[in-house]
Amino acid sequence: MLKDLLTTIGVYKVYGRWLKSQLNEADMPHHIGIILDGNRRWAREQNKEPWEGHWAGGEHVKDFLEWCLKLNISTVTIYAFSTENFKRNEKEVEELMKIYEKALREVLASDVLQKNRVRVKAIGRRNLLPENLQALIANVEEQTKEYNKFYLNIALAYGGRAEIVDATRELGMLVKAGKLEPEQIDEKIIEEHLYTKHLPQQEPDLIIRTGNESRLSNFLLWQAAYSELFIVDVYWPDFREIDLQRVIRNYQQRSRRYGK
Repeated sequence: MLKDLLTTIGVYKVYGRWLKSQLNEADMPHHIGIILDGNRRWAREQNKEPWEGHWAGGEHVKDFLEWCLKLNISTVTIYAFSTENFKRNEKEVEELMKIYEKALREVLASDVLQKNRVRVKAIGRRNLLPENLQALIANVEEQTKEYNKFYLNIALAYGGRAEIVDATRELGMLVKAGKLEPEQIDEKIIEEHLYTKHLPQQEPDLIIRTGNESRLSNFLLWQAAYSELFIVDVYWPDFREIDLQRVIRNYQQRSRRYGK
């Protein structure tokens, strides 16, 4: 059995090297969005509690970000917790908040962000999050606000519809104050009021969803208008580097016409 396992690992390493050699460095996606789905199903299949799947998935995010850094993908937006997720079991929500707190504390304690000049931003209705988490987010954002080589966006208490509603409210207030005429409102003006306005490229080139569910689930509804969507049939804790490489290879093989 051990021999079979070692053989499998060896095959995956060779396959991974081959896959990477197939990627066109000049055509890498600049912005990847990812929906981390399947943590609870992964836990259920292993007779674990739902939050144990979330803990495994949270640890796996570090690997994913390292893979993206190696491929020089400049922007990653992670769908971590939606506005709808607050309706889940109280214990599960509590454990998720602990995961985010632990991850942010680890980020503050490491030199990864400084070394790679990664700007971190939490997008969503942050006022709905626990105060200690809000304070940690503010600290990380303050320490990385001058970085502009890589961008990591964490969608927390996020909803695509809520984002559009919040942008519309801001525009309504500007119109009410006489600072903006209704006829001036266009796509560019709206994008200047989205949660992602700080990014050099707001629209993801591609969006990955693990767990084999074929829906966006209220993720980046405005920004994803022309994103390439990839559904991966593995749960998030089992998502591998070769899965990411496969997605990028398939992305590079697609013809993107943007409606033309």
